This record gives sequence, C-alpha cells and structure tokens, in this order.
Amino acid sequence: MEAIITGDIVNSEQQPDANWLTTLKRYLSSLGESPTVWEVYRGDEFQLKVPLSDALETAIHIKATMKSTKGLDVRMGIGLGEITFVGSGVSESNGPAYRRSGRAFESLKEDKSKLTIATGDDLYDDTLNLVLKLALDFMNDWSTVSAEIVALALENPEASQNEIAKRLGIQQSAVSQRQKRARLDLVFDLLTYYSKISKDLAS
Repeated sequence: MEAIITGDIVNSEQQPDANWLTTLKRYLSSLGESPTVWEVYRGDEFQLKVPLSDALETAIHIKATMKSTKGLDVRMGIGLGEITFVGSGVSESNGPAYRRSGRAFESLKEDKSKLTIATGDDLYDDTLNLVLKLALDFMNDWSTVSAEIVALALENPEASQNEIAKRLGIQQSAVSQRQKRARLDLVFDLLTYYSKISKDLAS
C-alpha cells in the first residue's frame, strides 16, 4: 500500500507574488523527483506519492509550510491503497490509492473541510476523519508564526527548543510559547496514532 495526496492551495490568487509556489516546490522536491513522485498543475493544484507511513506527516507538513505565508491554506485528500498502473508522471498513474485520494479531495468543498483521508476501510475512515476533524479545529487557526514553528519541528524532530531558538533568532521561552500555541504536542500525538493505524493497514 502507498499513499496519494491530492490538494490545492487556498487563496493563492490573492497572493501578490508566487513565492508560495517556490516554497511548495522546494518542499515537494525534498520528497523526490517530479513528475514521478509529485506534480503541480493548473497553477495551484498538486498531487504526490508518499509511503503509507508518511502520509499524514507529509500532509501536515505541507499545511504548516503553506500557512507560514499569511493568508494561505491548503485542502488535501489522502488516499491509501495499491497503485496498479504507473504512468510517466504521478498524475497519469492509477489504482485504488489514486481513486480514493481523488474522491476524498472532491468531498472537501462539499464538507467544508481541508483534510480528509480514505483508507478503503469504513471503520478506519470514520475514526481517522473524526480525529482529523478535531485536530483541524486548531490547525486551521495556526498563525504564520505557529505554522512556521510546526514546520521547523517536523523538519528537525530531534532539535531542542534552544536549537530552534538560535535558528529563528529568538529566545527559548518564545519557542516554547509558540509550540504551545500551535498545539505541537497534539500534532505529534496525532502522528503517533496514525503510525499505529498505518501499520495495521499495511499488515
């Protein structure tokens, strides 16, 4: 099983420049080559393939990266499953993971949500999406500063608050406050929970 993430950037047309696109592509490039692993198309839509175990962390990392720019957000549908056809690019491939991702993404506007997941198992879907709905209650409200601190924590999971403080040029106490406001502890709890679920799905 693998994971496909289909998404689009919210409010991209209101940005005075396309720096956000450079930022998005830089992050996606850290995951692999385009177009075999990721593609950006129609200006502000994207699709990428990641290992099953990395799906939720990748999605949250993208959200934090985009929300680090004022006014931006992202909608994403995650589909888990098999890939039965590999085309020349990720957007030309097919399989249950792609179909679930596409359907999940299409449901976002109707549900007025920004992140959903489809595993192919109704029980897992209901549980995971309920947990995501609760997490989105604070993730959707991240300020640019909160989003930045989450992205840094995901990029450097072993870094201490002092190390992050030096990188940002702020006091360690400010890092602690920002992490609390971002509910970083709950983000990592969510990722730990997803890790257990993904192992069950892969077995």
